[in-house]
Amino acid sequence: MVRIANRGGPQALMKLHHVIEAQQFDLPTLDELFKVTEKMEKLVAEGGALDYQKCVMATLFYEPSTRTRFSFETAMHRLGGRVISTENAAEFSSVAKGETLEDTIRVMNGYADVIEMRHYEVRAAKRASAVSRIPVINAGDGVGQHPTQALLDLYTIRKEIGAIDGLRIAMVGDLAQGRTVRSLAYLLSKFRDIKMHFVAPPLLKMKEDILDYLREHKVWFTEGVSLEEVLPQADVVYQTRVQKERFGDRTADYEKCRGVYVINRASLRLMKPNAIVMHPLPRLDEISMEVDEDPRAAYFRQAQNGLYVRMALLTMVLNRR
Repeated sequence: MVRIANRGGPQALMKLHHVIEAQQFDLPTLDELFKVTEKMEKLVAEGGALDYQKCVMATLFYEPSTRTRFSFETAMHRLGGRVISTENAAEFSSVAKGETLEDTIRVMNGYADVIEMRHYEVRAAKRASAVSRIPVINAGDGVGQHPTQALLDLYTIRKEIGAIDGLRIAMVGDLAQGRTVRSLAYLLSKFRDIKMHFVAPPLLKMKEDILDYLREHKVWFTEGVSLEEVLPQADVVYQTRVQKERFGDRTADYEKCRGVYVINRASLRLMKPNAIVMHPLPRLDEISMEVDEDPRAAYFRQAQNGLYVRMALLTMVLNRR
């Protein structure tokens, strides 16, 4: 184990407090975050650090998670810190007795140095941050946002392709209910000459609040239903799962949308040789397993990058403590 201080020192880091939405990140902050992320990759290769061994992270998950929860918990352990956790806060916490989110957060302020929270309600993270003196990190709030996923997506694009300015990104699938694509659209809009192609069934098209934001900031985008038309143009194909859990009792609507867009060998033949396929995971059948062996399949590398980005975020928010 090594000390981060030997690599530039946590005292040199730009400060963050709450991480609630993608819009709060400007280009200088993104640049600083990604520089720290590169250091975290090297740090993990050497076994981690001890700098945050006196810090405790609380993970409060009101919805299921694999990658986000485990990558954040691993990130804290790699930094030398400790974790207290519940994977089903709605059932295995005092919420089941009627405790409000605000009261839960106030209590956690007495136990932890940072809170990572996933919730089923849009803007729940903002509610939590309003009563929390310690940093709150939004790990997904319903169909609202997932800023840390968007940050690792952006880092993956830069790492895989070398730059972000001037790229064409196709976002495919469940865009109406997909918090990952919403947050990613906000972040991509900060870069020059970005072109976004939104490909979705009519029931799942990107919501107007995002489209209005892009129009206001003069960001080029198209909307369509044909994946085959977009694949030859795209530098990044960001595939998403049609989320059955968001449909409730609208089973017929789910059946109309599932399986409409599948990335397979035929799709790869249409794509640029240096393009990449991304997916926030989990996947069902929207990316065939035959795609996994293609070097353009970046989604498992993308998931790995989540560890490094979340380590960097933790160092930046804990630097305030």
